Amino acid sequence: MVTEIAFAADFAIIIVVATIVGFIARQTGQPTIIAYILTGLILGPVFLDLVTEEGLVELMAELGLGFLLFLLGIKMRFDDVRDILRPIVNIAVWQTVLQTALAFAVAYLLGFGLVETIIIALATVFGATPIIVKILSDKDEITELPGKIDVGVLIVQDIYLVIVLALLSAESLGNPTEIATTIVTILFMMSFIAIFSIASSRYILPQLFRRIADNKDIFFIIGIAWAFFFIAISEQFNLSLEVGAFLAGISLAQLPYSKELEERVSPVTDFFILVFFASIGLRLAADDLLTYWVEAVIASLVLMIGNFWIMFYLIDRENFSVETSFLGSINMIQVSEFSLVVGAIGVAQGFIDTAILGYLSLMAILTMSISTYIINYNKQIYQRAEPWFSRFDSEEKGDVDLEEYRDHAVVIGYDKITERALPTLKEQFGQVVLIDRKTAHVEELKDHSEYDVIYGDFKHGEIRKAAQLKQAAFVLSSTVQPEINERLLSEVSSDTTVFVEAEYIEDARRLYEAGADYVIMSTHMMADQMIEYLDQYFDDQQDLVRAIRDDVRQINQEAVERPSETSFDADADVRGDVDG
Repeated sequence: MVTEIAFAADFAIIIVVATIVGFIARQTGQPTIIAYILTGLILGPVFLDLVTEEGLVELMAELGLGFLLFLLGIKMRFDDVRDILRPIVNIAVWQTVLQTALAFAVAYLLGFGLVETIIIALATVFGATPIIVKILSDKDEITELPGKIDVGVLIVQDIYLVIVLALLSAESLGNPTEIATTIVTILFMMSFIAIFSIASSRYILPQLFRRIADNKDIFFIIGIAWAFFFIAISEQFNLSLEVGAFLAGISLAQLPYSKELEERVSPVTDFFILVFFASIGLRLAADDLLTYWVEAVIASLVLMIGNFWIMFYLIDRENFSVETSFLGSINMIQVSEFSLVVGAIGVAQGFIDTAILGYLSLMAILTMSISTYIINYNKQIYQRAEPWFSRFDSEEKGDVDLEEYRDHAVVIGYDKITERALPTLKEQFGQVVLIDRKTAHVEELKDHSEYDVIYGDFKHGEIRKAAQLKQAAFVLSSTVQPEINERLLSEVSSDTTVFVEAEYIEDARRLYEAGADYVIMSTHMMADQMIEYLDQYFDDQQDLVRAIRDDVRQINQEAVERPSETSFDADADVRGDVDG
């Protein structure tokens, strides 16, 4: 009973402190991951030493790491980088090789032992996926060519990360034969699970999610259950749970429902990510964090500069423009949070001690803090550096034209109004993106290749980003929920034309004040039409007959398009009703 109370109290303390530190981090423009690490440092042996339950720390770290890899996998949509796949693979493979070699050389020259140097080299190769993706998304640069290149490289890095995590499950890193055998075994087992993952994403998951996606609770539960299913498979193959969680995420990422699922599981995964990075800080003592602080500062500076030039050389070698090479490189200079993931497993396996984890933590904190500001001001930095970097330009270099939404139409919700508007919008704007949260509508429209359909709730940020709302030329919203339409109006460009619907006069007035170009009042339109028909009935019944006959013909036309609905004779029924 005492232990349970202690667990609950420790959890409460961690959440409260993380919330406070996270708020401060946001106000200063720092990533929340750094706030979580600082939370662990504050509550652990470095400062207050308030959270002491070792079992809690281990449980937090294990679950947090699994959910972190699951969320990472669910973000890996291969369609995002399909247009530039070949150069991305070339860049990513050589970047991994060269940056690993650089990190190994730096650690070795700083005096670390062989096994410690190997762990450090393996740990410091990765870019900070959450930070890069978050900042570039907020700046609307994630769909630009440098952002696409960075995302593609991060995908390859993440696959490499899973191999590294599995490799660290080996009992020894000092025997080359055992290492080689472990790698071959890992690749074989991962290939088997990956094939099952791909097959599931094509043949099993679409059928399953088509049936349950409209039920929010079951939709969420099935997504989490799928992660644990793959974790169980991985454990049967003697692989770490991280491998299973990652592959489960990848299989879900290829579904049309993945954006919505990512949004729904994010609160759970964010919580476990919080406790995982807090657990890193809780494991460190003050001596661990500062033992190699001089080495951490030197290595941070060398790796940030070295990583930039390695990436710049590799992107430039693929004949992209100098600006693309510069921006794609400067976004990727940090030592990421995954260095702590690798370091934590290295400590758990006994390959390194906590002082090395402290060294990796200090490097991650320093480089992620600095790179946050660098990514935010990347284009301003390029403008200053452009005269010097122009020497790398040549006539052969140029950028690929990526498929992206720009000056397109976005339609929110599929109903009678938007259905009739779609062909006109297609004709006027070329690209039409439809957002709808009904699986039946998604299935109905998926055969219409002229429209791009995104499944999900417009309230969710990932859905709005997927539709590239800020680049839209026209938006039509069929929802009468004023809070959704007000959010829409607050996020679109000032040049975007926006039509929205409203149910009440007061809502319409507020939407016009918020910037709507036209507010559709369907109930008032129907009332006006009813009054018009009544006037015709009392003044000129033959005119009413003609008007109603046109309506009936329209109904019959729609009935032909939908054979399940019954049509009727317009002339007979209308004449009978009026004359009688």
